[in-house]
Amino acid sequence: MVMIDTHAHLNFNAYRNDLEEVIKRSLAENIWVINVGSNYKTSKKAVEIAGNYREGVYAAIGLHPIHLATDLVKVKTDPEEGAFEAKGEDFDKEKYRKLALSGAEGSCPELAEGSCPELAEGSCPELAEGSCPELAEGSCPELAEGSKKVIAIGEIGLDYYYRPKTKRKLELFKEKQKEVFLKELDLAKELNLPVIFHCRKAHQDLLEVLKLKIKNQNSKIEGVVHCFTGDWEQAKEYLDMGFYLGFNGIIYKLDLREVIEKTPLEKILIETDCPYLTPPQAGADRNEPIFVKYIAQEIAKIKNLDYQRVAEITTQNARKLFNI
Repeated sequence: MVMIDTHAHLNFNAYRNDLEEVIKRSLAENIWVINVGSNYKTSKKAVEIAGNYREGVYAAIGLHPIHLATDLVKVKTDPEEGAFEAKGEDFDKEKYRKLALSGAEGSCPELAEGSCPELAEGSCPELAEGSCPELAEGSCPELAEGSKKVIAIGEIGLDYYYRPKTKRKLELFKEKQKEVFLKELDLAKELNLPVIFHCRKAHQDLLEVLKLKIKNQNSKIEGVVHCFTGDWEQAKEYLDMGFYLGFNGIIYKLDLREVIEKTPLEKILIETDCPYLTPPQAGADRNEPIFVKYIAQEIAKIKNLDYQRVAEITTQNARKLFNI
């Protein structure tokens, strides 16, 4: 039975010395992996990694709010993550669009070079049948298997953990994050991809932004609130909007029993957020995808369900959301 770690960071420097071995261990235990980008460089790395595997390894691309370029706050970065700009990054929508459409490295040179201006419009007569074998017949959005490895936009969202000290700077800081977040949501809509949301100390603002966005565009947003840390009332609001909740090793640090008990199993995804938040049962310092089984076991215990059922349903949920 396949299980899916829906949020991993094997694209980070923490795995620079044994990446292939970690993935090999995961696939040997039928653990599939979604590697999630935090900026352009780690997003590109996630896409490159996915391109090396026929199945079981996928990529999400996005700009994490703490890596957003701003002179309003000093952010402490993690050396195990690597590949970040010292002053942050400005979100370049077209660059991320091109990365999403290029898929696995080298799968379609025409796409990588950006020679098709109609991509954003959803069709590309210049890349008709035969001009790019890896594309499905006559339509750019119907990408080849290599290109379909980009299955989500993320992780994106709001993060107020590091905060400016003055009220005015804090307001500007929040507005900048929201502005970029909305652009990333637009990209997800244009590419018809689900979203992996990051939210730290910002649930009320994130909920407000999402509600307004859904109302204004008069359409549903598909996605998961990764590493959920809110309370049940906040969880219920996300669930009412149709979102999934992602749980990882944070459940051993925070009291999320009520949220897990009340959240329908059909709306739960399991993840590791590796190399962080290692479950205590793993007996290791660095987390990796094979330890996602411990999250499933803990959820089964909290919900008083059979472990196999939790593993099966959460895998179905991931396949449905990410179309894999």
